[in-house]
Amino acid sequence: MFPSDTPVASVTNAARRGAFFVVINVSSGRRDSTEQQAVIARVYEEAGRAFEFLRIEQPAQTDDVARRAVALAQTRQGVVVAAGGDGTINAVARAVHRSGAPLGVFPQGTFNYFGRAHAIPQDTEATARALLGASVVPVQVGQVNGRLFLVNASLGLYPQLLEDREAWKEQLGRSRFVALLSGIATLLQSRKQLRLQIESADRTLAVRTPTLFVGNNHLQLAQVGIDEQQADAVEQGQLAGIVVRPIGTLALFGLLIRGLLGQLGEAHNIDSFSFHRLTVTPKGVKRIKVATDGEIAWMHTPLVFEVAPQPLWLLVPAPADRVEVA
Repeated sequence: MFPSDTPVASVTNAARRGAFFVVINVSSGRRDSTEQQAVIARVYEEAGRAFEFLRIEQPAQTDDVARRAVALAQTRQGVVVAAGGDGTINAVARAVHRSGAPLGVFPQGTFNYFGRAHAIPQDTEATARALLGASVVPVQVGQVNGRLFLVNASLGLYPQLLEDREAWKEQLGRSRFVALLSGIATLLQSRKQLRLQIESADRTLAVRTPTLFVGNNHLQLAQVGIDEQQADAVEQGQLAGIVVRPIGTLALFGLLIRGLLGQLGEAHNIDSFSFHRLTVTPKGVKRIKVATDGEIAWMHTPLVFEVAPQPLWLLVPAPADRVEVA
């Protein structure tokens, strides 16, 4: 068993010698899951490494399958491996987080911010081989009302963008172009403003905003052009908050274009800041939709965003196997 205060030696031993329990989302990404499993199986059979696949056939099975993988990893001192997009990886990470078991990932979603931020290859065979020689490192995770997030959490317009994007992808397939089209359609219909009271260690303020975004991924923040200081803060143990000031539809389109061009931080109607803990109270709302790594959940208010006190033990590639973001 892995205790909650698992020593480095235990997770390192599991990473080097333990079985891989691969939770694979067969509906995630554009890859053929049968072919992917065949590639992974070949690599681990050649290496003489024990492994087992646990398939997610329907989204409703995700949490149960993830918990089963964690139980197997704890019993046999192995590694839980998540194969899917950021949402699937988030669900598996939630199950793994407090168990002390190490986590490996096969990134296969649309954007793959978590995997790319840790230089994990996106090619299946390259990732499988990289996991064999990977090191275990503690990785910061965020949480909102106790719910873990690896990349970001948000409320307001951004969760609506995500919901609409999934609906478009169901109809038109998964691609960044489809994501862009769905975003444009959502902005055309956007009218709602949130009234929030925001409290952190050094200030309290009331704001009106279409969306609040909290980032835990320096790569995503850097790529949309958020202040370098905020991206650096994430790497130094904090979270980054982004608030959009009240603006109209045309200005929202301008923000979308700036984000695509990596210039969001230059917009005068964006406020960004870093923090360890943030309490957000929406006025007149007892429950609100919150997105965590692309998954939507209803949460009771107030919302408490914070750096989780316990890190996630992640397998990261050896230098020779790393794929650095250009």
